Amino acid sequence: MAEAGNTSSDTGRTATWAPGTPRIRHTEHEAQANLLAVLRLCMTKKLRCSEKTRRPSTATVSAVAEVLDGGDFYPHQAIAAFAWPMLLQAGGLAQLTGGRLVPTTRGRAVLTQPPHLAIPHLWQRWLNNSLLDEFSRVEEIKGQRSANVLTAAKPRRKLVGRALAGLTPGEWMSIDGLFTDMREAGLDPVVHRSERALWKLYLEDPQYGSLGYDGYHNWSLLQGRYTLAVFFEYAATLGLIDIEYVPPAGARDDYRDNWGGDYLDQLSRYDGLSALRLNPLGAHAVGLADDYAPAQVLASAVPTGRVTVLANFDIVALDGLPSVETLLLDAFSERKTDRVWTLTTASLLCALDRGQTLDELRGYLSQAASHPVPQTVTTLLDDIGRRTGRLRDTGETHLIECADEALAALISSDRRLRLLCTRIGERHLAVSPDRLPAFRKAALALGYPLV
Repeated sequence: MAEAGNTSSDTGRTATWAPGTPRIRHTEHEAQANLLAVLRLCMTKKLRCSEKTRRPSTATVSAVAEVLDGGDFYPHQAIAAFAWPMLLQAGGLAQLTGGRLVPTTRGRAVLTQPPHLAIPHLWQRWLNNSLLDEFSRVEEIKGQRSANVLTAAKPRRKLVGRALAGLTPGEWMSIDGLFTDMREAGLDPVVHRSERALWKLYLEDPQYGSLGYDGYHNWSLLQGRYTLAVFFEYAATLGLIDIEYVPPAGARDDYRDNWGGDYLDQLSRYDGLSALRLNPLGAHAVGLADDYAPAQVLASAVPTGRVTVLANFDIVALDGLPSVETLLLDAFSERKTDRVWTLTTASLLCALDRGQTLDELRGYLSQAASHPVPQTVTTLLDDIGRRTGRLRDTGETHLIECADEALAALISSDRRLRLLCTRIGERHLAVSPDRLPAFRKAALALGYPLV
């Protein structure tokens, strides 16, 4: 598909979008920048998700949208901003702690590695996740929460994944052409469990708007909308496909003949997706290419000269910084003005306590600084680095109190129990949680039940 004529590739948040004019979005590099940006946003512990559904809150979606490279796909429709918190949870890069989304150990490690290494993992984990049924995001189709209506999402999702892997890398495919190819290949992600279940799905009114009537539940309406949701919200967000799209209102008319369709401007937020292309990152993620070599100039790369690091520990960005870099500096330093940060011992220690690593900061400064980092700053970083790891949290343990010193000596010298505990002081023993059942059993055999 040509990338010229009446298309637009401007993805700015404030850009004017002429009605009916297709926009092309090259997602490969921006997704890599967005992965780092959202992980760093998680480090602030300001992102909240429902502990029941794991879905991000409205405030979280807004916060994520603010740091996305180029913004979300639409100004007022949450697609990528909704998807990233879900993808990070499914991929094991972030987890909920007290309702707040925080990076896992693996997520923190991603911040110190080339981001493209994590993308294939996230896609494969998403194909196998049970966090969300993407069809639930097609809110205009009602009745989905009724019992025994929808099929399991994972088998459906894998069929869509096979359709993605069946694309020819580098070639544009229209959405309607994709639908045709999927049907011919037998890739049919049926969303309803039975004909009876189909009657429970409806537009506007459960009786008159039911999809159970003949001719009112065509492939594009159900399987097609599910496919659009997976491709637009997750494959495009991860940077696997480049996309051509228009505003969703009025983009598809396959639901207009349904009762209640005339009241709807669109059936889903994904209706505007008109064409897609499997890019090099996507070809690697689905197994069509053994390796992936990032382009020389990545959207996520940091240009030299972005900041000036001064000997007084100030970091100055006269021309401002993208959100992802602002988050990084906010994590490691104290902000003095909108464009000046100061590194302090306290700010660096706080960053390490939150799980950041000095390698993140060193890597950024080595790329972004207009001049070599001053000796005073490297000395400060080296000093903080020497303190790292000197104090370690080795996990929880059980403190066992003995009635007297003789009993503590007896247990700590027993041939079975001495392997399960560590003596602390005169009357106490430390037992790790995984060894507690064996310790309890051995102590009972010795004649001392643990109470």
